[in-house]
Amino acid sequence: MLLSEFDYHLPDDLIAQQPLPERDASRMLVVDRTTGQRQDRLFRDLPCYLRTGDCLVFNDSRVLPSRLYGHRTGHTGHIEVLLLHPLSSDALTWRALVRPGRKIRTGDGLEFSPSLRAKILGRGELGERTVQFETDLDIYAALDQVGHIPLPPYIKRPDTAEDRERYQTIFARERGSVAAPTAGLHFTRDVLARCSEAGAAEARVTLHVGLGTFQPLQHDELERNTLHSEHYSISPEAWQTINDATRVIAVGTTSVRTVESAAATGILSGDTELFIQPGAQFHRVGAMLTNFHLPRTSLLVLVCAFAGRTLALDAYRHAVEERYRFFSYGDCMLII
Repeated sequence: MLLSEFDYHLPDDLIAQQPLPERDASRMLVVDRTTGQRQDRLFRDLPCYLRTGDCLVFNDSRVLPSRLYGHRTGHTGHIEVLLLHPLSSDALTWRALVRPGRKIRTGDGLEFSPSLRAKILGRGELGERTVQFETDLDIYAALDQVGHIPLPPYIKRPDTAEDRERYQTIFARERGSVAAPTAGLHFTRDVLARCSEAGAAEARVTLHVGLGTFQPLQHDELERNTLHSEHYSISPEAWQTINDATRVIAVGTTSVRTVESAAATGILSGDTELFIQPGAQFHRVGAMLTNFHLPRTSLLVLVCAFAGRTLALDAYRHAVEERYRFFSYGDCMLII
């Protein structure tokens, strides 16, 4: 298949730039894979679609304030560093993306604040850098002080104090992501309680969202593309809950990738490069809650693999016609 087959037209004004005042006020497009029918609902209606024997699987990864602004030592021009994941046990050495990439070379010093400096140690195949920090603080404390929430580039504004809370799920626990598992952003304590009342169990898994989730696909021939690995983990207790379920409802594509990686390999903790494409067999996931994704991305390909390409893209066209809000702070789709 060709990547160009996973495309759709999206007016710019449908890209959500701000979260709604209430997390659970988003719209929810419900798509039935068996009948092909669609329903325009609200996210608050989610418990109506749950029953005893269901298990909601949440990604509890926590977004790091991983975007840093500074300058090269001895220069005044601004630079931007996006941390991807730590490479050392003390978390002082990271893989990162840097801008402007052409100006930043191995050996350069970087300064972000009086208490946080770094040095470029090397360069990767796709232009990512190895960055080693120097700080008297705990590195995560330093990031909390200096770092910014890494809003995606289609949100055309600086991050704010509100984003520190809203670009984070209410069940975020394990720090390590550079993008939010956005389908989980809609949940409130009240919705979780009503899901439980409907008979659904919960399982928490962890996949730290990194370059593997949001990197652009390089080749139009789908099978030529590969994804960077991302680290995931599932506790034995959570895996038992998932296996005991009659229907597993993955909250977000990262939860799908985690559950299906474990189901395919039997490994509950490790790195996954799983790229789910049309024709893939889904071992455990039986339904999916997901936000709307960018055209020509691995995330849209995954949704098409689960729902069927024609059904999924028809649903996207319907969402555009009905003026749903798209992407991270946007509305969602329940595929059953």
